[in-house]
Amino acid sequence: MNNNLFVTKRNGEKEPIDLEKIHKVIAWAAEGLEKVSVSQVELKSHIQFYDGIKTEDIHETIIKSAADLISEETPDYQYLSARLAIFHLRKKAYGQFEPPRLYDHVVKLVEAGKYDQHILNDYSESDFEQMSLYLDHSRDLSFSYAAVKQLEGKYLVQNRVNGDIYESAQFLYILVAACLFAKYPSSTRLKYVEGFYHAISTFKISLPTPIMAGVRTPTRQFSSCVLIECDDSLDSINAASSAIVKYVSQRAGIGVNAGRIRALGSAIRNGEAFHTGCIPFYKHFQTAVKSCSQGGVRGGAATLFYPLWHLEVESLLVLKNNRGVEENRVRHLDYGVQFNKVMYQRLIKGGHITLFSPSDVPGLYDAFFEDQEKFEQLYLQYENDESIRKKRIKAIELFTLFAQERASTGRIYLQNVDHCNTHSPFEPSKAPIRQSNLCLEIALPTKPMKDVNDENGEIALCTLSAFNLGAIESLDELEGLADLAVRALDSLLDYQDYPIPAAKNASLARRTLGIGVINYAYYLAKNGLYYSNGSANNLTHKTFEAIQYYLLKATNLLAKEQGACPKFDETRLAQGILPIDTYKKTIDDITGEPLHLDWESLRKSIKKHGVRNSTVSALMPSETSSQISNATNGIEPPRGLISIKASKDGILKQVVPEYQKLKDNYELLWNIPDNQGYLEIVGIMQKFIDQTISANTNYDPAKFEGGKVPVKQILKDILTAYKLGIKTMYYHNTRDGASDNVEIEDDGCAGGACKI
Repeated sequence: MNNNLFVTKRNGEKEPIDLEKIHKVIAWAAEGLEKVSVSQVELKSHIQFYDGIKTEDIHETIIKSAADLISEETPDYQYLSARLAIFHLRKKAYGQFEPPRLYDHVVKLVEAGKYDQHILNDYSESDFEQMSLYLDHSRDLSFSYAAVKQLEGKYLVQNRVNGDIYESAQFLYILVAACLFAKYPSSTRLKYVEGFYHAISTFKISLPTPIMAGVRTPTRQFSSCVLIECDDSLDSINAASSAIVKYVSQRAGIGVNAGRIRALGSAIRNGEAFHTGCIPFYKHFQTAVKSCSQGGVRGGAATLFYPLWHLEVESLLVLKNNRGVEENRVRHLDYGVQFNKVMYQRLIKGGHITLFSPSDVPGLYDAFFEDQEKFEQLYLQYENDESIRKKRIKAIELFTLFAQERASTGRIYLQNVDHCNTHSPFEPSKAPIRQSNLCLEIALPTKPMKDVNDENGEIALCTLSAFNLGAIESLDELEGLADLAVRALDSLLDYQDYPIPAAKNASLARRTLGIGVINYAYYLAKNGLYYSNGSANNLTHKTFEAIQYYLLKATNLLAKEQGACPKFDETRLAQGILPIDTYKKTIDDITGEPLHLDWESLRKSIKKHGVRNSTVSALMPSETSSQISNATNGIEPPRGLISIKASKDGILKQVVPEYQKLKDNYELLWNIPDNQGYLEIVGIMQKFIDQTISANTNYDPAKFEGGKVPVKQILKDILTAYKLGIKTMYYHNTRDGASDNVEIEDDGCAGGACKI
């Protein structure tokens, strides 16, 4: 290289390129790593230098060159490139590699309006000195490259217009902990700050996007998932639309229940007007969802729910379809179609499904969720009532249309509303579950609002996090981690703001949490177990028993200290009914693993003291937070040993954990022969999880005759899921061969919002 070249430093000064300085930084980043070459990185970078290049551009060139070298043969370049990126990031944030003193940093950012003033009001300088003793900035060097890019793109406090960054990861973690435990008694709060900091900074507990990006800033809305229901009236529809706009702008993923809206041609005002049907109102909701970006972090997205027996269902099922014209399509929403036992029985028996407008069949819509026997009785009654407008369609035709649209779009989802209500912490006669959310893992009670200030309406919020199964050495560890996670998220409910009364009242009355898992595929690989052959069934049962047990124990302990949630009486838990009492007994056929923990003592304690949180568990997608923890995504099998993550931040390569040691133990997505083993695992998890699970189905057309997935196979899997007690089904993935190891980041849920 020509040594007469000059660089432009960050402060604008020019100086000759110092190759030795560049070499030292790369050598530092390579320390202790296997199969990485400093000279290889330098060679790949040199050709892109030119006179006057900024030092920032040099850093970015070297980082990208190192990241380009990540491969199955040389996976440790993910750490070399990450360390270079951390070096660069700290230089941008602090002007030097060493982070400043914690207290000075907080004062500076509070004064700049980047951090919330309460942090300095709640903690003294000596508290910050104590907190700084917990800090371990060397943990930054354990991030993978994909993790650093996600931190930089989504989580670190920054100016999103000019790209300035103001903090590094350990400050993020310690300040999230400080904010969440700020109102704890001074005698215990630093103990909890320390415990929670260590749990999140060593990746044992994983946090969702809204918490990572928002807690410590003046923004005060951190629930990942928001469930909004509308009634069959203009006022209620407008109130729902207004709520959507407010929550989309504050980083939440939205579930909209529009199942009550009457069908096209229904009478309005005793026949004075002719109803326009669902589609114009769905378009109205679509406009509301797309009106804001989610705090600059991602675009708005929502899933809209309606029952399979709705009179307009044939038109509604094709709303995402690329064929058709704008007038009869609403393509920028996803859809959740609602089923129950009656619908499946009609399919199995070769019968018909009768379609109704909810407005014409009093009591049917409510019974669909609240009382399955009453639903069946009313359904038969209305089928036989000649005076009611209806349409009959062969069940196989309707299910086939659903399966075809699910396959062609990948994003027509399924909710089994009976399972959501019969195997739930809520008493359905008092608090029925009528919808899920964008990522199909939240199942909470909702009520339509008459207007946006209606305090009797109920918008359900769920606050998420996850245990990293790969970072936990023993299931006993879950007890302490569950206590930290429940306390932190419960504090968040009081810490955050609520822009709408229906959300505040419901949240503080039910105090719902959704704690899930990441890194399940690594957990199986570590234990030499597989998705497809049943070998993982018993360990899965034992693990998810421990997760649910310790979460319930933690919320029960919190209730002893701070009181049960106000609407505890609307839960089955108040009657001493636990998840182990209401699960689908088909699960006993696929695992004989016994219960290992003392559920009877827990039952007595819950009946006596209550729970602080109506729900504690949900299994969400976890695209971005899994990358932060260098973990596999949620409960999903990886697509490749190296996955290519395509996101708005560019292409990121992520290597599975312990690649060199365990590469032969991972069961990759497209090597799994069918969905049966995976669905059985989801069913076992669902036995314990009190909300629901973002469960996907995956199809490789090459495995079928003529290279086409038969509808019969899709329907078989849907029936299997129902028989196993699975509450919801999320994506339908079809292998196209070209992108076997490519994962596209969601546009909505917490990689999106609920994707944590």
